[in-house]
Amino acid sequence: MIHDLTFANPELLFLMVLIIPAVAWYVLKHRSSEASVQVSQTNGIKQAGNSYKYYLRHVLFGLRMLAIALLIVALARPQSTRSWKDVTTRGIDIVLALDISSSMLARDFNPNRLEASKDIAIDFISGRPNDRMGLVVFSGESFTQCPLTTDHSVLINLFKDIESGMVEDGTAIGMGLATSVNRLKDSEAQSKVVLLLTDRVNKLRSIAPATAAEIAKTFDIRVYTIGVGSQGTAPYPVNTPYGMQYRNMKVEIDEAGLQQIANETNGKYFRATDNQKLQNIYQEIDRLEKSRIEVKQYSEKQEEFLWFTLIAGILLVIDLLMRITVLRTIP
Repeated sequence: MIHDLTFANPELLFLMVLIIPAVAWYVLKHRSSEASVQVSQTNGIKQAGNSYKYYLRHVLFGLRMLAIALLIVALARPQSTRSWKDVTTRGIDIVLALDISSSMLARDFNPNRLEASKDIAIDFISGRPNDRMGLVVFSGESFTQCPLTTDHSVLINLFKDIESGMVEDGTAIGMGLATSVNRLKDSEAQSKVVLLLTDRVNKLRSIAPATAAEIAKTFDIRVYTIGVGSQGTAPYPVNTPYGMQYRNMKVEIDEAGLQQIANETNGKYFRATDNQKLQNIYQEIDRLEKSRIEVKQYSEKQEEFLWFTLIAGILLVIDLLMRITVLRTIP
């Protein structure tokens, strides 16, 4: 069943007025072409009546006019909403907030926490082509590496350029989250999400993580927090008189604080202890966000001009066949 028939070029429907002079011309021509004869009486003529060919000529003219009308409709490109599809609405804005402090160079991940986080995040970005995404990095301070965009190739290239040491060292989780919230607060997306990944305890008090979480909640932004680091100890990079060396040091992640941020914003906290677990976490977040957006129906416009063109063509073929057969005139 066709619903809501519309036209892509409705102005062409005004060509229908050309049919009016064509009909007027046909009527005038038909009247002027009738022959008159003198007879003594008309009884015999009345009884004979008009043959079927007389009426058939008028019917064929009507078919020609109908065919022209259908061709005009086809030129106006009629479109229907016959087709319906179920799709997931494209209403998700995501900011990835990544810790780039020197501790992210620890080698309990392969090759280290930072490179593993970058590679897995890039896979996550590639798997969500319809979402707007942005990137915030933080260490001793935070900044936006890439604003929200659908150009994921640009985002991925900027991801690859991330290195530890780009900003002053430290762990400003609250600033990283606050910068991410600032990027999302004016978004009109149906779902606004921050994926915050860190491997340490917040060590700067400029903006407390709990305060940033409250701000995120105010703007209806959901935060997924990810603590990165193995259990126990891990080989951390340490500057020594002999250069950079790795020493096993205790892994300290503020799991209680990250859990609080997630709970405050209706998100979820995850702990990644190796590459595979981190990849599984991103896959779970991917599923969670897809399930949060309701599946809605939208109508897809479908071109309908073909049927009008076919019917017009059939009428013109009928007209041609009748004129060269039943209504054929002898020159």
